[in-house]
Amino acid sequence: MERKAQSKKLDYKKEFPDLYLPKKKPVLIEVPKMTFIMVKGKGNPNTSAAYADALSLLYGLSFGIKMNLKFDKVPGDIRKGMCMEEGSPVSEGNYTVPPLEGLWWTEDKQTAFDGRKLVNKDELRWFSMIRQPDEVTEELFAWAKAELGKKKPELDTSAAKLLTYEEGLCAQLLHVGPYDDEPASIEVLERFIEEQGFEGDFRMEEGDVQKGRYHHEIYLGDPRRTAPERLKTVIRHPVKKKN
Repeated sequence: MERKAQSKKLDYKKEFPDLYLPKKKPVLIEVPKMTFIMVKGKGNPNTSAAYADALSLLYGLSFGIKMNLKFDKVPGDIRKGMCMEEGSPVSEGNYTVPPLEGLWWTEDKQTAFDGRKLVNKDELRWFSMIRQPDEVTEELFAWAKAELGKKKPELDTSAAKLLTYEEGLCAQLLHVGPYDDEPASIEVLERFIEEQGFEGDFRMEEGDVQKGRYHHEIYLGDPRRTAPERLKTVIRHPVKKKN
């Protein structure tokens, strides 16, 4: 039997290097609307059970969607509702799940959180998220949550939301090293923003992510497998022109 040719694998980091593989030198970037699975929470990411559960949800759903597409286990009516070309990388689950990302802020609404001051991490608020293919629909997402709930009933799948987020004009750079050393890189980023005639445009909207603009981190390395000094993190800040 002749085997069907497989599509070329879609790697989001390679396909969109401006979004995921910036240099250490800061740049301005217009970030388009994208689809994410998001989980909102609070607490220290190093110790919080809520954060650990959020990651379990994000990875469980993201890989569940990919693998069910790959092995053609998505119900036919849901699959037909997805605007995708048969034989495309997404239709075959032939894509790399994008990296984990986080939008961060604190309870202090008077002072914008930009990551420079190491606050009490128990006070952190966050949206943890993983980008999804644009073809992922609410119907597929609901089905994937039900499937994950059967396998891991201890997880509250209702906490996961499928949302679009358009970040707009930002400045970003690549930080290499431990997460706790990020303030030095953020100083470089903020200096660049000032020199370019821009300023930070943070808006801490806890209830509606689409209305907010946040300190944003994209985690390119796995801290469980990577030495702290070799971790790579994209740091992105929303900006606007100075008046």
